Order: sequence, then C-alpha cells, then structure tokens
Amino acid sequence: MGRSAAKSLSSLSLGSERKVKCYNGYFINGYIFHTKEYGHGRKTYNNGVCVKGSTISELKVDYYGRLEEVVEL
Repeated sequence: MGRSAAKSLSSLSLGSERKVKCYNGYFINGYIFHTKEYGHGRKTYNNGVCVKGSTISELKVDYYGRLEEVVEL
C-alpha cells in the first residue's frame, strides 16, 4: 500500500467530518438499502450487506454486516 493510500485509510478510520453528505439509504443494481436507524420500527427494510472477499491464501471469505451509515466521500 502506498503512502497516500495508507494516509487516506488512516483518515477514514477516524470517522467522518461534519461537512460530508450523509444519506439514510442507497440504491444500487436494482436494490435499495437503508441504514439500520432508518429502518427501525418499519415493517420491511433492507440493511444487511454482504461483500465477497478472499484472503491472501486464496480462501473465499464473505463479510456480512448491517448498513450503519452512508456517506459521500
């Protein structure tokens, strides 16, 4: 990883700045995802996400989670 990429990743890990745009949902590839907070109390909503991944040893590992926040970088 290059120096600027490491610096960007380090900055992202500190959290978002106040001047970023935040959204309560995201629409991609025909699917709508809402943040966990937005969906609280609603009858139906989708905040679960899966990211296909792999490890250095070429093992297939998928990462599952819930959409907590949508920010525009």
